[in-house]
Amino acid sequence: MEKPRFSVAVVMQRRSLNNRWQSEAWEPFGVLPDYEGEVGPRMILDADGVTQWLYPGHDILLHRDEAEGYYLNVSTAEPKVFVSWRIDEGRAAPLLLTVSYHEASRWMDGSELVDAVAMPPDVFAWVGEWVKKNYRPEPKKRIKPRSFMHPKDRART
Repeated sequence: MEKPRFSVAVVMQRRSLNNRWQSEAWEPFGVLPDYEGEVGPRMILDADGVTQWLYPGHDILLHRDEAEGYYLNVSTAEPKVFVSWRIDEGRAAPLLLTVSYHEASRWMDGSELVDAVAMPPDVFAWVGEWVKKNYRPEPKKRIKPRSFMHPKDRART
């Protein structure tokens, strides 16, 4: 079965720094939903010490086992798209995208460069609809008291 996917383009930004240890800083700047245009990365801005590159052809995939991570993201005040990226030939390039808190956390635990950008409204609506149809919270499990303890002592542990 094919996984739900949403096509996007990623904008990566380089800022010049006035710093003796580091001359520039790269970061994901944004995600453009349903971008249709030239294939391959291209520069879209070069002014005042800021350069932006557009990387079309990326997909956000939804996996059933990440449903809780999607729910946690779309239920916050500021939902995010998480971008895993690397420096390639002197330029930052996006590798993978996710909207799952859990998946992004695993990437970071694996020492990947991961940054978050604001989730566009179209992506938010798509993920929210998928979560509504597919996410079922795990039922809370009642912790049974230890029957061998006196009721007064149970509250202290």
